[in-house]
Amino acid sequence: MKYRWFIVFMLFLACAISYLDRAALSVAAPLIAKDLQLDAAHLGIVFSAFFVGYAIFCFVGGYAADRFGAKRVLIVAIGLWSIFCGLTAAASTLVALLVIRVIFGAGEGPLATCTNKIISNWFERKEQTTAVGFANSGLQLGAALAGPIVGLMALHWGWRIPFIVIGIVGILWVLMWSIFSTDRPEHNRWVRGAISPLARAATDRPESGSIPNMSLVHYLKSPTIWATSLAYFGYAYILYFFLSWFPSYLMMERHLSLSSMSIVNVIPWLLGFAGIALGGLTSDLIFRWTGNALKSRKIVIVGGLLVAAVCVALAGTATTVVSAVALMGTTVFFMNLTLSVYWAIILDTVEPARMGGVGGFMHLLANTAGILAPILTGLLVQWTHVFKSAFLLSGGVALAGAVAVAVFVSAPRVDVEMPTNGAEVR
Repeated sequence: MKYRWFIVFMLFLACAISYLDRAALSVAAPLIAKDLQLDAAHLGIVFSAFFVGYAIFCFVGGYAADRFGAKRVLIVAIGLWSIFCGLTAAASTLVALLVIRVIFGAGEGPLATCTNKIISNWFERKEQTTAVGFANSGLQLGAALAGPIVGLMALHWGWRIPFIVIGIVGILWVLMWSIFSTDRPEHNRWVRGAISPLARAATDRPESGSIPNMSLVHYLKSPTIWATSLAYFGYAYILYFFLSWFPSYLMMERHLSLSSMSIVNVIPWLLGFAGIALGGLTSDLIFRWTGNALKSRKIVIVGGLLVAAVCVALAGTATTVVSAVALMGTTVFFMNLTLSVYWAIILDTVEPARMGGVGGFMHLLANTAGILAPILTGLLVQWTHVFKSAFLLSGGVALAGAVAVAVFVSAPRVDVEMPTNGAEVR
């Protein structure tokens, strides 16, 4: 296996740890709420606190990756989030939990943008979206593992122990990353005679150097970036509704025990794991088949979000646990087909020296959903005492994102590599 795929594997593990950390609070939420005397509205605020730090540092981390290198940013970021994941175990009041979650979120903010930037340096154009998909699939695997790991540990040793254990795992990853990774292959002592894809393509793509041709503001005014951000927001709204509240929904409305919920909650995440891995691969296959980058991105995003919107809305009307889990599993699969493709649009339309800043901006806008979805869901549940309206709202937001991409995303740059079938890139 070529070394660049080892780098992808390391990023896959980082993503898995990220969602293992992030989903741990949702799984342990019923126990935490009882221990700290929190109601549904309080839980919604706690879930959202993470995204205050996270959304801001999506952009800050992306900008820092352009300036200081993605490897360094990931070392600092994952080290910070691992420490504060462990400190969650020390929280004894609502205020302490909120402060820890904000800083923890700030540490996780740079991950997605740094992943995209590193892959852009290590992979040729025709493989980039596939690599992003494989790396990001770790997100759903981590969330799937959170249910049984955190649930069982919490049942046997209390809710605080899982946060300490997961924090230690993150620190171990940082040590491995600092030894084996570099921003570019030509800087890596484990790879002899390597030349980065950007360096190989320098004669054809002069903008791939370290000095940007266009300002950051130029990209941030683009309708394509804004439409892609709205679609990503639609994806993220369903994700964070599901991540924050689905375990509580299974216990509060479907009356499952903590142990049963921990197992049932794995099913949609495993489907999401498959969806992310297949989404990037599917988009690259359509690209190579049609020679049309725009079509390959829009087919996956619009189709995936439309199916996800319908299924999550129907899940709110489900009458049994089996039908609710089946519909949410379908939702998670199809929405995750789209995840890597948002980043593919950045790879298609933004010069490498601005990729971190633009990707971070898109990620910031999308992840404001992480602030809104948990709070709005908590308030809706508090007012109505059922989850139906929260499911319907999630579907509506995803539908708006699909429409935005269908209407406003315009053709990417044409200076990309020719697909394998020789078709013209449009």
